[in-house]
Amino acid sequence: MATAKSQDHESHRYEWVALSVTTLGALLASLQGSALLIALPDILVKLQASFLTIMWVLLGYLLITTALVPVVGRLADIVGRKRLYNAGFAIFTLGSLLAGLSQPQFHGWDVVLFRVVQGIGGALLLINSTAIVTDAFRRGNVGFGLGVNQIAGAAGFLLGPVVGGVLTAISWRWVFLVNVPLGIVGTLWGIYRLREPVRLPAHQRFDWLGSLTFTTGLGAFLLALSLIAFPMLGSEIIQALFVIGVVGLALFVLVELRTPEPMVDLRLFTSRLFGLANAANLLNGIARGAVLFLLIFFLQGPYGQDPLVAGLMMTPFGLAFLLIGPLSGYLSDHHGARGLGTIGLIVSAIGLAELSTVTDHTPYWQIALGMAIMGGGSGFFNSPNINVIMTSVPPAKRGMAAGVRTMLANTGQMLSIAIAFPLVLAHVPQDVMMTIFIYGGGMADEPGALAAFLGGLHQAFLLSCGISLVAALISFLQPSHSPRAAHVAAQHRRGEAALPDSRAR
Repeated sequence: MATAKSQDHESHRYEWVALSVTTLGALLASLQGSALLIALPDILVKLQASFLTIMWVLLGYLLITTALVPVVGRLADIVGRKRLYNAGFAIFTLGSLLAGLSQPQFHGWDVVLFRVVQGIGGALLLINSTAIVTDAFRRGNVGFGLGVNQIAGAAGFLLGPVVGGVLTAISWRWVFLVNVPLGIVGTLWGIYRLREPVRLPAHQRFDWLGSLTFTTGLGAFLLALSLIAFPMLGSEIIQALFVIGVVGLALFVLVELRTPEPMVDLRLFTSRLFGLANAANLLNGIARGAVLFLLIFFLQGPYGQDPLVAGLMMTPFGLAFLLIGPLSGYLSDHHGARGLGTIGLIVSAIGLAELSTVTDHTPYWQIALGMAIMGGGSGFFNSPNINVIMTSVPPAKRGMAAGVRTMLANTGQMLSIAIAFPLVLAHVPQDVMMTIFIYGGGMADEPGALAAFLGGLHQAFLLSCGISLVAALISFLQPSHSPRAAHVAAQHRRGEAALPDSRAR
């Protein structure tokens, strides 16, 4: 009895150890993202970069993270979460150091390259943090753990504009260099405090052919999407990339169906719960993936704010997400994702419908209300959705499940950018966008560009609203599922299976 109690106490303590380590990683990644938005105009000027180059500083990170996460997820199920998570912290720290030392003669392209290095580290951090929290919180409390973990992401988003503004006032380089001491602490902390609470199957083989076809196919497809939103190459190259993407992904499916130990076990999607939860996750990514970027451009353009003030005006979204995320995560342990996720997506659609009416004369409280509604809806959806995806698979496949979930969410975001940005920016001259991006200050002197921008913005938000409603329908079609009830039932079955042995003893 005493031994069981001590084991339970130790397991409870480790839940908070795992949460603290992964929370630092989530805080660092989200803080970097929102702080960088404030620093980008300064980077553009100081490194003599173009507007498109600076956009690729953001897209390069997202693209490499999206293409790598399923591969990382499978590796985590083979070699363990701890090693890869700590490696991710170290690689993210190295990428931050190199980006902070970038030089003007490369006109920003060295920043793009080092952001790719950061993206490799980010993929290792992102996937393994979700699996580490799920492994640690093993008593039907996974949603609560994931919800608390998301506080760090929301807090980083809220603090980012302030931190970015302060650091950029010293030098834009410090937006990257501040990660170095924090990354070193996080790496050492993870090495000494993390462990592997789940015993993974031995002698597993890595699916090299599946990984190659997947990264080639998805990478080419996402690169083509990015080049639609921010064109740098001719249409023939974009078409060729789409062909490579489709062929690569088709070969990936064929390989996975014939491989004994696939990179992604496609049979997971035969589970209605897993399949529909991921479909809702993908559509949610498409619905809101470009929204925050569009709002930043709106606040700096038609609304006439400078980059720092525009970043601070985004606070209602992150604050609502911060307040709702942990609560919805806790509730999802008892009630699953069907009701909570559906409510969250409908609320997000209401927020998007509200934002589809904004103009340069809209009072800020109305814009803030739309952002808060959308942020609250996202908080209601995210934690339950992650919880149900992660608890619907066996422990040995949680890395794979986390990789699939993140890949679909990020793919949705890139699809969103590819759809929304041409709608909004197609008829806005690039010199006008450059002025808005660097200085803010409004578009009163460009009435034609202002009308085109607002018309495209309204279309993009309305389209996102419609996609959110479709995602809500798919979420509603999920089977009812309570992670805590499933855990209790599994414990009961194990107890019954062990009963004859205990009697024999």
